[in-house]
Amino acid sequence: MDKFVINGGSRLEGEIPTSGSKNSALPALAAALLTDEPVTLRRIPRVRDIRTMQRLLVDIGSQAEVDGETMQLRTPHIVSSEAPYELVKTMRASSLVLGPLVTRTGRARVSLPGGCAIGARPINLHLHGLEQLGARIHQSHGYIEAEAPEGLSGATIQFDRITVTGTEDLIMAAVLARGETTLRNAAREPEVSDLCALLTKMGAHIEGAGTSTIQIHGVEKLHGADHTIISDRIEAGTFLIAGAITHGDLQVTGCMPEHLGALIARLLDAGAEITETGPATLRIRAPKRLRSVDVTTEEYPGFATDLQAQYLALMTQAQGIAMVVETIFENRFMHAQELARMGANIRLDGRQAIVAGPSELTGAGVIASDLRASASLVLAALAARGETVIDRVYHIDRGYEKIEAKLAAAGAQIRRVE
Repeated sequence: MDKFVINGGSRLEGEIPTSGSKNSALPALAAALLTDEPVTLRRIPRVRDIRTMQRLLVDIGSQAEVDGETMQLRTPHIVSSEAPYELVKTMRASSLVLGPLVTRTGRARVSLPGGCAIGARPINLHLHGLEQLGARIHQSHGYIEAEAPEGLSGATIQFDRITVTGTEDLIMAAVLARGETTLRNAAREPEVSDLCALLTKMGAHIEGAGTSTIQIHGVEKLHGADHTIISDRIEAGTFLIAGAITHGDLQVTGCMPEHLGALIARLLDAGAEITETGPATLRIRAPKRLRSVDVTTEEYPGFATDLQAQYLALMTQAQGIAMVVETIFENRFMHAQELARMGANIRLDGRQAIVAGPSELTGAGVIASDLRASASLVLAALAARGETVIDRVYHIDRGYEKIEAKLAAAGAQIRRVE
């Protein structure tokens, strides 16, 4: 397994580019199953989860051509309606093929997904919605089997709780269903809106993207399209925090500032200076003394749960006591113990972490437990005195494209060791 070796204490300066959004690219790739015509997707990040999804789609019947950050998919025939465990055990997003397969072929057999060990992400919300659209669902031997031999029909679906993947899955199921489907309490994340933009280019009729009520008017057939994926707001947010934790002067390019409002507000409250130096560039400058600021994770447009671990690392270097409350996942403080090994003063109390700072962090051997936890350890290592060795960095490779090269170009002393 690869490791990162980081010598902390370097101030980040210069520019770091943002890649395309992994969480937007994955449903876009799944959407290519909805037509037999070519779908061209641009600004695809070259990360592990994307490679896994590509292999899954090829198994299902897609023909994939990759040229740098551009991928063209064509699926003239579905040759297999199954997403096997061996292929999807490391990726939660595998459930995104459920809706497209059922609505196009009338059946799907998808392994219960894997991914990060950050708590329950129940798929029952997807399944209940598919049942309301007319699919028959049953589970056996670790697989979900869905059948709709007569096709799907529109319905009004009220989500009990907001689910991003569930919203995306049911949108893709509904675009080829008969009649009209209404999703209430739908996710408002930019990644959902980006999927709807792609599907609209493919001929779908969708209203309300970006709101909590989405209406889909089913059509008989979708066609090919050419679409550019939005920038990764979580990656951009991680780099903004990197600039803050190293008291740097950093410009994050290729981002979408309008997607980062909740994080920017907290960073400003903490004492950082953030300016929009271009339509897709944010500059962050941070003083030597940052202030502790509480945060509670929420669905978009609230503070993203995928930035909680990184923010927790930042608060170890802020003056005062910060309360970090996690409302989305019940097991997302696994990084706290590793941060404590580096000298952080963190106390866990249920779904909240109480951070007292600033703490003098020192290099140590630590283990990444999930994708965003690994990013928090990288950030802490940048601020720590001495050498930190981070094991299991395959987690970070799932969602960050060449993060070590990007950080090194801005002055970080970081290298990958095989």
